[in-house]
Amino acid sequence: MAFTAKDVQALREKTGCGMMDCKKALTETNGDMEAAADYLREKGLASQAKKAGRIAAEGTVAAYTKDGIGVVVELNSETDFVANGDGFKALAAEVAEIVAEQNPADVDALLACVKDGKTVEEKVQELFLAIRENIKIRRFARMEGKVVSYVHAGGKIGVIVNFDTALDADNADLVAMGKNIAMQVAAMNPAYLDEASVPAEVLAKEKDILIAQMKEDPKMAGKPEAVLGKIVEGKIGKYYKENCLVEQQFVMDGDLTVGKYIEKTAKELGAEIKLASFVRFEKGEGIEKRVDDFAAEVAGMVK
Repeated sequence: MAFTAKDVQALREKTGCGMMDCKKALTETNGDMEAAADYLREKGLASQAKKAGRIAAEGTVAAYTKDGIGVVVELNSETDFVANGDGFKALAAEVAEIVAEQNPADVDALLACVKDGKTVEEKVQELFLAIRENIKIRRFARMEGKVVSYVHAGGKIGVIVNFDTALDADNADLVAMGKNIAMQVAAMNPAYLDEASVPAEVLAKEKDILIAQMKEDPKMAGKPEAVLGKIVEGKIGKYYKENCLVEQQFVMDGDLTVGKYIEKTAKELGAEIKLASFVRFEKGEGIEKRVDDFAAEVAGMVK
């Protein structure tokens, strides 16, 4: 029995499963809609789709670096128990390696990547069938160049930093410096690379906030605009030091900024080194976690 794209869409709406899974189900069942739905249930995929709406805010961040390519991937789960499992961590590491090798454009393209005869989506489905918990590849970042990666606290935070330098990517001193800077990124969570990276609209908003604060301060009343302007500029300088990586105080040597630390290392190695970019992923950041009020739940049951 033949089937159309509309049939695939109808099965997808009925079961909540992915487009490719629905197409495969219809192929296996000769276009029989009911049999295809049963096929998806038998494979556990309909169950997976049902659980896909559940919040997956735990998980891990994996990093991979090889041959001038650095990758960080965030793989989410519902519980930290699952996230700490060997199978989950192995999948995260494999996905990071696939991103490095195949350079997908986005998460959808990543799910369609094939390795060892299986798509990434199929690998995720296999793990779901083993643990029965919602699993999602949330995001990834990939860089090429002189890259160094770092993973903090067993996968809580992952960082990759990229340098512009003539030094070899595997230069031990460069890698050591890169690790130190990546640890700085993990600990201090800078928003921007340097002053030039701060968007003009962000800077303008920050200045507006500072001016509004001064207008509310009685001690600032009556001060000339020129004086207020200098105060704002001074506070903006503090904003740069807190939010721009190269301007931050270096956590391993408070006498240096990160930028000065790079300059010092470059001088020792006799080569120019510029920090070109960085990426920091923290598992679950920005995901609203469900909060269970067990006391209220029990009270409701008693009533």
